[in-house]
Amino acid sequence: MFAPRFIFAGLIGLIAQNAMAETATIAVAANFSDTAKELEIVFEAAFPHDIALTSGATGKLYAQINAGAPFDAFLSADQKTAELLVAGGAAIADSRFTYATGKLALYSSDPLLLDGEDGAKILADGTFRHLAIANPNLAPYGAAADAFLKSLFLKSRVESRLVIGENIGQTFAMVQTGAAELGLVAYSQVLKEGSNGSFWMVPQSLYPPIKQDAVLLVNGQNNLAASEFLAFLKSKDALAIMKSRGYAQK
Repeated sequence: MFAPRFIFAGLIGLIAQNAMAETATIAVAANFSDTAKELEIVFEAAFPHDIALTSGATGKLYAQINAGAPFDAFLSADQKTAELLVAGGAAIADSRFTYATGKLALYSSDPLLLDGEDGAKILADGTFRHLAIANPNLAPYGAAADAFLKSLFLKSRVESRLVIGENIGQTFAMVQTGAAELGLVAYSQVLKEGSNGSFWMVPQSLYPPIKQDAVLLVNGQNNLAASEFLAFLKSKDALAIMKSRGYAQK
């Protein structure tokens, strides 16, 4: 005789849960795209929200946000871009935090080319036709690659052999398809897609730290899904996933 009351209570709870469920559109730097997809799956299994991801070069996403693109949050590949969004009034100042630190790797689809070799020496010897890097003006990993080459006075030696990708995803694809024998890419990409190739870890002392900041955008300041997704990035589960994908923690 009490079943209807229980059913009514259950419906009230379901309605309340659905009322809190929201969808957030998150702009994600290209290097973090695959890891973000994995985090999205875990987040959506634990929360009533939906996440829609849009990835691209950090510089292009920055321009889109300033042009009014309806993103709710932004996972940048650097700190500077997130800072600029805050300074320009497009992002919430106290929401900004470093969610991961990226690592740079020299990668080849040839499993023997960098196997046990000193990548810096190979670059200095110049026995390759093309070296792919991301556009330093658009992609923080490209800026890190440029800084690394300059730190070892290699930039002038390899300048004529450089091929430039719009973002780090395109750069990695150039190496995988053979358009370039070598590429300075994100270590996270090598871990996920480069098992048939070879790589050399670029010493982190040879380029500025690639600290990647997340920020809540003004468009998403009242979006519960966006704020809870950013909070989720600080959780033990999220940090463990990021570490397994080749990112250092702050």
